[in-house]
Amino acid sequence: MGEDSALAEEAQQAPEAVARGSRDDSSPQEPWHLRNMISKSRWKLLATLALVLVVMVWYSISREDRYIELFYFPIPGKKEPCLQGEAEKIASKLFGNYSREQPVFLQLKDYFWVKTPSAYELPYGTKGSEDLLLRVLAITSYSVPESIQSLKCRRCVVVGNGHRLRNSSLGEAINKYDVVIRLNSAPVAGYEQDVGSKTTMRLFYPESAHFNPKVEDNPDTLLVMVAFKAMDFHWIESILSDKKRVRKGFWKQPPLIWDVNPKQIRILNPFFMEMAADKLLSLPIQQPYKIKQKPTTGLLAITLALHLCDMVHIAGFGYPDAHHKKQSIHYYEYITLKSMVWSGHNVSQEALAIKRMLEIGAVKNLTYF
Repeated sequence: MGEDSALAEEAQQAPEAVARGSRDDSSPQEPWHLRNMISKSRWKLLATLALVLVVMVWYSISREDRYIELFYFPIPGKKEPCLQGEAEKIASKLFGNYSREQPVFLQLKDYFWVKTPSAYELPYGTKGSEDLLLRVLAITSYSVPESIQSLKCRRCVVVGNGHRLRNSSLGEAINKYDVVIRLNSAPVAGYEQDVGSKTTMRLFYPESAHFNPKVEDNPDTLLVMVAFKAMDFHWIESILSDKKRVRKGFWKQPPLIWDVNPKQIRILNPFFMEMAADKLLSLPIQQPYKIKQKPTTGLLAITLALHLCDMVHIAGFGYPDAHHKKQSIHYYEYITLKSMVWSGHNVSQEALAIKRMLEIGAVKNLTYF
């Protein structure tokens, strides 16, 4: 019976063996050493890919850190330490051994009592415009407010008009600076969350003057005129002395009625225009009129801040790149880079100048650049 039982069991297992043999014949198994080699190759490939991924991530992070270090820094929770004379020390790398004795604003005594002719015509000097300037300086002022003069260390921010300020929520941080410098007719009302509400100085030229400055500026804001041509002095004199308005000689009609306090008006020293053009942009001071290049008001404001302040931060600078030609260049209106073609400004050259300032630590950026 034991023998019969064994035979029966053998017979029962036979079909299963045949079936297995049939399956093995239809899909033969790979030799073990071949399977082992394939498995090792797969692991090596995965390890190589993982290594490449790690290197790419590390490189990206290091590049991003470098980008942040040069062109952006997070909004500090507390006031950053301010070192007196720090900006002047670093700025000397850009401007050379220039003197801070240069007045920020033009003064009447320098034209009335001291007849020292300027070396250049506007916008780099006042040669040929002295008589006009005398009349303007007689009804304006030139002093830097005591609230700024008395500061042991001046923390300043230059607020550009760039699109990067939109939805930045920088308003509160901007308001904490000792000196807030704004440009042209850039609005504050309605944009306070992103750009703040404090304005210490606003640089402008006639065509860029806001039609209602009392809406956008504080009562003590200094309105600093940048003169590009003699007609600019004619305009400001006619406004402040209520003379016949000047209507010709402008690329865009400036305000004909301008409700401002003459004592809040200042005339920027053309020295800063010369420094920005010569030292930052390497522009020839003497240029044919039709193709004359000049610094933007923004670059001029940074140059002024480096002369006046001990700490200089910027926000809202930089233009869209070539891939974003339709993006607005301003935070408050839709206007593209195409509008800069006939402006006389070289935005690429200015971008390089600002990047250099960021690299050497002359300024720091509240927005990316």
